[in-house]
Amino acid sequence: MKSKKFTKSSIVDAIYEKTQLDRTAVRNMVEMCLNEIKDALLRHEDIELRGFGTFKVKMRKGRSKARNPRTGELIPTRPYSAVVFRPGNKLKDSIKALSDEAELE
Repeated sequence: MKSKKFTKSSIVDAIYEKTQLDRTAVRNMVEMCLNEIKDALLRHEDIELRGFGTFKVKMRKGRSKARNPRTGELIPTRPYSAVVFRPGNKLKDSIKALSDEAELE
């Protein structure tokens, strides 16, 4: 099953349809919200959206024995930062309910 994409413009359109606010204002608010989330992550602050989930920056270890798949050469990699998302209980329960419904069909 091919997954559908829900993009930033899809979010803007959905909010516009529900609120009938000016589309440009909605686009600006969505952009500001996403920028605030990005800026907080860059400051290594956790983003907690109750009922939805938590975003945080985690340091990943480098590897001393990573392998270049093209040449087979062993190369070391440095530690790096990565954004991780942990879904909240309400979101997990909602997603689980989807799989439960699919099993019934």
